[in-house]
This record gives sequence, structure tokens and C-alpha cells, in this order.
Amino acid sequence: MSGNSGKHGAAKRLIVTADDFGLDEAVNEAVERACRDGILTGASLMVGAPAAADAVARARRLPGLRVGLHITLVDGRCVLPPRAIPDLATPEGEFRAGQFGPGVRFFFLPRVRRQLAAEIRAQFDAFRATGLVLDHVNAHKHMHVHPTVLALILDIGRAYGLRCVRLPYEPWQTARCLKEDVAGRLAWSAFLLPWLALLRRRLRRADIGHNDYLFGLAHSGAWDEARLLQLLRCLPDGVSELYFHPAAARTAELKRRMPGYRHEDELAALLSPAVRRVLDDPRYRRTSFGELHLVHA
Repeated sequence: MSGNSGKHGAAKRLIVTADDFGLDEAVNEAVERACRDGILTGASLMVGAPAAADAVARARRLPGLRVGLHITLVDGRCVLPPRAIPDLATPEGEFRAGQFGPGVRFFFLPRVRRQLAAEIRAQFDAFRATGLVLDHVNAHKHMHVHPTVLALILDIGRAYGLRCVRLPYEPWQTARCLKEDVAGRLAWSAFLLPWLALLRRRLRRADIGHNDYLFGLAHSGAWDEARLLQLLRCLPDGVSELYFHPAAARTAELKRRMPGYRHEDELAALLSPAVRRVLDDPRYRRTSFGELHLVHA
């Protein structure tokens, strides 16, 4: 149940999301501004992050903002007490660093998988407790590409109203249009191809909606107005998700976790009048994961 379906027309449909909602109040402020005055349609909430309560309060006063769950299993704070998931988190409540090491443990160690399932369920519980409608689910650092993580999300999430999941497929062909490193993008796409094919098959089998394309992987933390305008001219038909990491300021927390990101430039791109004018063209239509699921229900 992907977004690309001929009978629904050839408009370039855009889901514009912000990740890490709740990480910092500067992120939350940017999400609110980009929803009210810019092109943002959704945000992915880190329910265990320090500013999650502030994010939820803002979301409740933004009826146009569609909020999903940004499941965090690396590089962030856990929801369960650290003593309940000692193989996942430090005593201070931070998930263990890196992606490769945790990914290997997720796959091979049953006790780790049990802790992983408990933490994922706790994050779904925490999202449900907000009272917000669950628009979509994805994972921080795209850890839902990991087959063990994906299986748990699909199994646990159905009871919480899971209907749509991000497909992190960024087509390498776009690099040619953008005059970027085609060979490098092609090599990375080839590496991800079998994992994305498995993810797509599992989503289809579970009747879970997803986008056709994702843009932001190659430019994570590096969007600006010029680059966004260039990308919009290169978008394929179907449903494309554009994801951002905006913030109203570079706080100490953001510098610590994402030292190379240009959060304020990303916010400026989302607020750009020039970008808004392009998207006013009837060839484009902004949408959300929730609408995507309703179209195909």
C-alpha cells in the first residue's frame, strides 16, 4: 500500500515532516513556526526526549500538524527505567552509542530482543498517553530498516493504531538532476537495496501505508532554500516525504547531538516564500501519512 497509484492522478504529493520533535524547545518552536507560517505538514515525536511535554502542548494547539512516533533506540533517552533494559541503556538513561553494535545485539541476543520489545511498547504507550492521533511511525537514525526492529514495530504497533511507516528510499537518479555525486549515491543505494526491499515487502504484507520516496538522507541537517528549490524541480511523481531537522536556535543540546547540522537554515527553507510559491503550483499537493492511508483504505 504505497502512495504511488495511477488512479489517484500524477500530482507530486509531498509529506513535509520534522524529525526529533521534543528533543529541545528550540526544535519545538521551529516545528510550530514551520507549521503555522511555512510548508510543514507533520512531525515525528521523540516521546522520551527532554522537551516532549512541550512538544505535545504545542501539537495540541496546531490542528494542522500531523504527529507520528519517532521510535528512539540509539542516540537518545529511553522511556523505561534503565535497570529494566540494561543491555540497551546506560544507568543515566541514555541508549548505548552507535548503530552497528546495537543492531548486532538486536538480531542475535534473545534477552536484548525482549528488552527491545518492552521499550518499543513503552514508547507506543507514551505516545497514546498524549492523546494525539498517531499519523505515522519511523525510527531515529532509520533503525526501523533493521529487520528485528521493524518486526517488533509492526507486531506491537497494530494495537496502537499503526497505519503508516516511513520508507527511507532516496532514489539515486535524483543526484543527476541535482548535479551531485551520482556514483556515490548509486553505491549507497545498492547497499541499501536488499534491506529496503525487505522493508517494503513486510509493509505491503501487513497492509501498512508508506511513502514512495524519501528526501533528506543525502542532505540530513543541510537543507537550505536553494537546495530545496532545486529538489522540488527534480521530484518524481508519486508521494515523496521531505524530512528536516529544523530549530529556532543552536542550543547546547543540539550542538552536542548534531554538531554539523544547520538547523536554522533548515527552518528558513521551510518558511521560505519562494518555496511556498513553487508549492502553490497545482502540480504539487502537500499531504500527510494519515491522508495517504485514507486514500488507499
